[in-house]
Amino acid sequence: MKYNEFKELVTAAAKARGLEAYELYCTESEEVAAEVLYHEISSFSTAAHTGASFRCIHEGKIGSAATELFTAQEAERIVEAAMENAYFTENTESAFIHSSGDTYENPDPVITPQPSAAQLEELALAIQEKAYGCDSRVADGSLSEAAFLRSSVSLSNSRGLDLTRSRAYCLAACNPSVKEAGELYDSIEIKAAAFQDLNPQDIASKAVKDAVSTIGADTVESGRYHLIFSGKMTATLLSTFFSAFSGVDAQRGLSLWGGKEGETVAAPMVTITDNPFLEGSMIQVPFDSEGVATRCKNVIENGRLVTLLHNLTTAAKAGISSTGNGSRPGYASAVTVAPYNFYMEKGGAGSREDILREAGSGIYITQFNGLHAGANPITGDFSLSSAGFLVENGELTRPVKNFTISGNFYELLKSISLVGDDLEFQTPKGDSCFGAPTILVKDMPVAGK
Repeated sequence: MKYNEFKELVTAAAKARGLEAYELYCTESEEVAAEVLYHEISSFSTAAHTGASFRCIHEGKIGSAATELFTAQEAERIVEAAMENAYFTENTESAFIHSSGDTYENPDPVITPQPSAAQLEELALAIQEKAYGCDSRVADGSLSEAAFLRSSVSLSNSRGLDLTRSRAYCLAACNPSVKEAGELYDSIEIKAAAFQDLNPQDIASKAVKDAVSTIGADTVESGRYHLIFSGKMTATLLSTFFSAFSGVDAQRGLSLWGGKEGETVAAPMVTITDNPFLEGSMIQVPFDSEGVATRCKNVIENGRLVTLLHNLTTAAKAGISSTGNGSRPGYASAVTVAPYNFYMEKGGAGSREDILREAGSGIYITQFNGLHAGANPITGDFSLSSAGFLVENGELTRPVKNFTISGNFYELLKSISLVGDDLEFQTPKGDSCFGAPTILVKDMPVAGK
């Protein structure tokens, strides 16, 4: 049974039971992937998932139930189960079913035609062959992958909403192993784009170049250094400490920025934006998981905290309107908060090379290890094993690794000296993608040898 037919059955079942406030939320996803190892296809996989959840307000409380079966029996069951769950729930938080009336942006989502299985295999094979051709030291054990991802979200409710959004794009990855003097060095390059925009040579060349650049890496002397964070590593910090920006976490006492709106929380050159319509991004989201219209907003503007990110419930508690960031990690999940294209805006300090020259000496950070164990999202403290390049006389010199940088995310934002103009993004995950330019933070402690 298709979603629209199932939706009509659920709606009829809800009306028959006298429900006045209810919602049906459905997600569909498909992934097709080919992986190459030792010059041949090592795996080919396909996966598809469809699920729906029904939420209702019954006797003043919210209840929900979920299913992966779109049948007439399930339409009846999830309505009855949601009503029963509402009756027995101990959750007394206010619940909201969003009303129609929002004005929705009409973004241009990436909808690439699905490549055939043969095309995905050819792309993955081409990436690996290009990697072997980039450098004679590329060794067996190098991996490459090509994948197609498609997803859609549909939401309808008793208050006039009937919304759908979709996207479809490809991922290509190269993970080369480079062997030198008995040691192996690796890196990974992942590109998200429409299928026709994926260039095997570009992807392989970047991955191999990054791996080769780390040959001979050693640690550094312990001390205090100027640290230049690559855009992707700055984005990694934003991702790791995202809970600081979450209205959900703030109201649970898990963010130090709860109630700090309007205060200075970062250096004056720091502006952090959440943009659901960023041009060129795979992430284009006109409505959130509650049906609220999304919008672009500065979360931090010139160092001042403008807003945390909210869903309908947290916004009501804060006495403001939702920022349109209601999110469900899965179709059966409770509503939480998540960003879209969440990034530090470009600054006026120029290119990475300009920032290196300004720093003079220090360490350029290109890799973190142990993020889960070495970062505390609540306090903001971190102690991270890192790798990168020594900076001397304003230029990158030798590769370095196995040193630890320690600090605090909240204090780091206040200590940023320069923000570059070379914005980089991580690979999208769900509806979220984090980005940042190169930044300079002076005089940070580093533990090496």
